[in-house]
Amino acid sequence: MKYIVHLSRIFTGILFIISGFIKLNDPLGFSYKLEEYFGSDVLNLEFLIPYALGISVIVVVFEVVLGVFLLIGYKPKFTVWSLLLMIVFFTFLTFYSAYFDKVKDCGCFGDALKLTPWESFTKDVVLLVLTLILFFGVKHIKPIFSKLPTTVIALLSFVVSLWFGYHVLMHLPSIDFRAYAIDKNLSEEMAIPEDAQKPILEYTWTFNVNGEEQEFVTNGSYPSVDGEYVGVETKTIDEGYIPAIQDFSIESDEEDLTGYFLEQEKLVMVTMYNVTKGEAEGMAKLKSFTDEAIKKGYTVIGLSSSGAADKAQAKAEYNFNFDIYLCDEKVVKTIVRANPGIIILNKGTVVNKAHWNDIEDIEL
Repeated sequence: MKYIVHLSRIFTGILFIISGFIKLNDPLGFSYKLEEYFGSDVLNLEFLIPYALGISVIVVVFEVVLGVFLLIGYKPKFTVWSLLLMIVFFTFLTFYSAYFDKVKDCGCFGDALKLTPWESFTKDVVLLVLTLILFFGVKHIKPIFSKLPTTVIALLSFVVSLWFGYHVLMHLPSIDFRAYAIDKNLSEEMAIPEDAQKPILEYTWTFNVNGEEQEFVTNGSYPSVDGEYVGVETKTIDEGYIPAIQDFSIESDEEDLTGYFLEQEKLVMVTMYNVTKGEAEGMAKLKSFTDEAIKKGYTVIGLSSSGAADKAQAKAEYNFNFDIYLCDEKVVKTIVRANPGIIILNKGTVVNKAHWNDIEDIEL
C-alpha cells in the first residue's frame, strides 16, 4: 500500500501542476470556458458569469499549489481532502458535459491539449481513483523536507503562482498554444488539404411502411424503401479533418473581406471582442498607435462582434482613424487575450501581437 500511495502521489501531483500551470498561463481563456459552463444551456448559473475571471484565477492557483503541496508532503490531510473535493467536482462537471453533450472541450489543459468530453471524464475518473488511494493511505504521505523548508516551498509556490497569473493577465500568455501565435500563417491554419479525411455521417431515415414507422440506416444514400418518407436524422461518426482555425472571418456589411486582408503585407488588426467592454485606458492608447501605424504605411482595421451602432459610437468617442469589421466574439477572444489587443500580420503570417498594456513596446 505504501508504494502504491507514493506512485499515486507523484503522478497526481505532477498532473495537477502541469494542468494547473497550462491554465494559469492563460487564466482569461479558462474564464471564458467557465462562462460557457455557467451559461443557461449548461449549468444555468448565469449569476456567476461576472465572477468567472476571479474564480478562474483562484481555481488554477489552487490547482498548482495543491500539486506542489502533495509532492512535498505539506499538510497531507488538508491537501488530500482539497484534492478529493476538487476532483469530485470536476468529475461531475465533465460527466455532465459529456453525457448531455454540452461543452465540446473541458479546457482541462487549455489550448495545449484538446480533449473530447468523454476523454476528459475518463481522465477525471482515473484521477479520482488515484486521489482515493491517497485519501485512504494519507498516513503514508510524509514531508520530504524538514518543517521550515517545506513551509517556505509551500508559501513560494502560492506567491509565484499568484504573481504569474497576474503577469499574464496584464500582458499576454507566456506560451501561446493557439493557432494565432506568432509565426503562424492564418490562411494555412484555415486550409483543408485535398487528401484530408472527410467527415463520416450516419443517416437514419424514417418511413411509414404499411402503416408502421420503420427506420433505415445508411451512410448518406437514399434507401430503397416501399413506403412514405417521414424524415431523416444525421449523426456524426467521425468529424474527419478539422483545421486549426475554423470560424475566422473579416466581414463588412456587404461582403467577406477575409482573403483580401490576409494578402496585405503590412496589416494591423485591433481586436475588441466587445467595444463597450473595452478597457478605457487601452482604448485611449489605440489612437496614437494606429495613427502612427497608418503613417508608416500599415493597413489598420478593427475586429469586433459588436453591433454597428456600438462600433460607430466607439469610433467617434475615441476618434479612431480605421474601420471596425465584424468577427465572431469567440474568435476575437481567441486571437488576443486582451480587450483591446493588437496583432500584426504580413500576408497572413502573424508577425507580432500585444496586450494593450504593451502597445508602447511594439516596433513598427
